[in-house]
Amino acid sequence: MTRTAFRRALPVLGMAALLLMSPEVGPGAYASPAHLAGNARLYTPPPNAGAVTHIAELARAGRTRDAALLATMVGTPQAVWFTGGTPAQVKAEVRNTVRAAARRDTVPVLVAYNLPFRDCSQYNAGGALNRADYLAWIDAFASGIGHHRAIVLLEPNGLGLIPFYTDLWGVQEWCRPADDAGNPQPGASPAERFAALNGAVDRIGRQPGARLYLDATHSDWLGTEEATDRLLKAGLKRARGFFLNVSNFQPTPHELKFGTWISNCLAFAENPEDGGWRLGQHKLCASQYNPADHTDFSTWWKTDEWYAQNMGGAVPTTPFVLDTSRNALGPNWMRAYAGPPYHQPPDVVNLLAEGNWCNPPGRGLGLRPTTNTRVPLLDAYLWVKNPGESDGACAITGGARAWDFSAYNPWQVPAERQPTFDPLWGMTDPDSRQWFRESALELARLADPPLNRR
Repeated sequence: MTRTAFRRALPVLGMAALLLMSPEVGPGAYASPAHLAGNARLYTPPPNAGAVTHIAELARAGRTRDAALLATMVGTPQAVWFTGGTPAQVKAEVRNTVRAAARRDTVPVLVAYNLPFRDCSQYNAGGALNRADYLAWIDAFASGIGHHRAIVLLEPNGLGLIPFYTDLWGVQEWCRPADDAGNPQPGASPAERFAALNGAVDRIGRQPGARLYLDATHSDWLGTEEATDRLLKAGLKRARGFFLNVSNFQPTPHELKFGTWISNCLAFAENPEDGGWRLGQHKLCASQYNPADHTDFSTWWKTDEWYAQNMGGAVPTTPFVLDTSRNALGPNWMRAYAGPPYHQPPDVVNLLAEGNWCNPPGRGLGLRPTTNTRVPLLDAYLWVKNPGESDGACAITGGARAWDFSAYNPWQVPAERQPTFDPLWGMTDPDSRQWFRESALELARLADPPLNRR
């Protein structure tokens, strides 16, 4: 679809689509990070090429409502991801992005995603070969920012998946990258991971307009105390704060409590009151797992109460940001697949629930991105995961799906195709970051608040 053809479709797409194709205009001026809170306008990057084609085809087919919804979705501010390339390439790409944002007097959200052993060699495997290469890449990434304003999210999953890590409770991380002989991969160690992240914090921290946030996973992953401990080891005290729920689906109320508890825990364990006995004692902090039951939100008041009773004079000050790009309806726990017409056995439903991060159906866009949150400690709601882009080819082979085709197979998928087939969508999913038409339309239609509401 050419630019001219897409412009012809604009009357049915609304102003959101028009803005996508308009030249960047407006003055750009440097402002300090302090000026980002509350009144910052966030940057909208160019849309995925697959989205442009999809919207134009819907418009030509007379499906103007769907076309307008998708145009609004891709015309909403969202993050720009940097996932590889040479140092020279990433420097140029970052520089082009921050300059484009400055011309519109907006602030870009930049995601650095290139750690060695990224995603523990799963769906988003890749990353730099070693720490030296990574820090050279990060140095170029930071140089590309220059003196421009930017919100920087450093390495999603980088603190959730640490190779060969043992947590506060003595539990060993399942992420254990090995070579063909079964030996640990060189550089796959907690020490290397924390050294890489601390180096990145130091380098990005020299950019005066950058607000840097580190990975605290989400409320259905690390506990409050564990997230706090890992954040501090990664250099949190030299960053602005932390981020939550990137590329996930946890409900906003859950994440607001979780983020507040992490900030509480940081203050609790850094407070010299009571003779200093609790300094560094993050393990003592209450979490969504204790005394609350993380599966029952009605019990989370217990953790609120613990902090109310134990903070003393400690005051939480560490802020966070929250990805709301797909969380309006929360996670899909896959329970519907136990009943008709699917009749999947309990073990399959349990495995589907474990893979519910990967292109789950029936999800919706969440709160719109803004820095005007009116929530203590929350710097911004953001769309970090670019909605409409696939999480990957979610299938049995990759471990993100399970299915008993003998119980339900209306597609007549032969045995040889079943390991790479996604039964939740009835198709083979697009590769990671490719436009997923069916998922994109669901996200837009099920948005809360609705996309057609200003």
